[in-house]
Amino acid sequence: MRVAIVTESFLPSVNGVAHSVMRVLEHLRDTGHQALVIAPSSGGQAPSSYAGFPVVAAPSGTFPGYPDLPFGVTTSLRLETVLADFQPDVVHAAAPISMGHKAVTVAHRMGIPSVAVYQTEYASFATRYWIGPAQSFIWRRVRNTHSLATMTLAPSSYTRQVLINRGIPRVGMWGRGVDAVRFSPGRRDEELRRRLAPGGERIVGYVGRLAPEKQVEDLRVLADLPGTRLVVIGDGPRRPELEAELPGAVFLGQLTGDDLPRAMASLDVFVHPGEMETFCQSVQEALASGVPAIAPARGGPIDLIDPSHTGWLYPAGDLATLRSQVQDLVGDERKRLAFSRAARESVRGRTWSAVCERLVGHYRAAVEAHRLQQVV
Repeated sequence: MRVAIVTESFLPSVNGVAHSVMRVLEHLRDTGHQALVIAPSSGGQAPSSYAGFPVVAAPSGTFPGYPDLPFGVTTSLRLETVLADFQPDVVHAAAPISMGHKAVTVAHRMGIPSVAVYQTEYASFATRYWIGPAQSFIWRRVRNTHSLATMTLAPSSYTRQVLINRGIPRVGMWGRGVDAVRFSPGRRDEELRRRLAPGGERIVGYVGRLAPEKQVEDLRVLADLPGTRLVVIGDGPRRPELEAELPGAVFLGQLTGDDLPRAMASLDVFVHPGEMETFCQSVQEALASGVPAIAPARGGPIDLIDPSHTGWLYPAGDLATLRSQVQDLVGDERKRLAFSRAARESVRGRTWSAVCERLVGHYRAAVEAHRLQQVV
């Protein structure tokens, strides 16, 4: 197939949208398909190609209060020209809100099937950045975009139902894969653990952006938990405030390469307090690393965490329950080890290859659905 991927975020940005697009491109290359990427220029730092496919850089803007998260702002005419030159079988719009909205609109006008992949809770995101009045506008934009798409794919059952409740039609599901070789219990590093917790404390960790929507400040409820050390991995605009709010925590900054899976596997319990996760890849990477995970019972983690087997889900906002769940696991080694084994087993079969092949199946279904619409 010939696939044009229009993404609101790409390298050098490091986030869930960019990560999934990269894995999709690698799969398309490995299975003999052709692809083109249209992505924000990110201040001129976007690569000219990825996985052997050309990357067309578009002008970019940034969200208010979050300069590290760019989005594309190109014109419809430019998109139409690029798509006409490439002649794709299908357009994949990754987290469409700005450039992705135009891409779906242009594809609809040109008679090209499109698959809109919903990945970011833009409306909820807005409330965390003090632009709450934009919520209704954002939901109208999301509904308009996804209603024009041949097919919408949600990353989790919770998010799928949210979209359906918002009146968005033709919503399927497409999850995310995990590299269970890179993220593995075998990466556990005892020397690193001694550096992080010299007193032999159990290590409770978070991995992700340090931004308002991640609610990392909720980890304060764990700050004085006896026999534990809190470790925060990641970077972002809230880091200075969080370092002040969590003075006893170890902040490791953003880790890449082998450092990230080594740090992840060296945790005893993983906690992700964000309530806006459409999927939450870091939870899945923790499970692959054999680390029990705890998260709010909202969004993507509902599909990933099996309570009382691989971790715990707590009612959103109930920090007392979060604390008791962490205490339960750090205080019971036998239970924690059982959860660890079950966590690792739970990701079996969730390879990126299998997940991306399912996406190609969705592409084909969109092409066929579009063909039948044309016949009618």
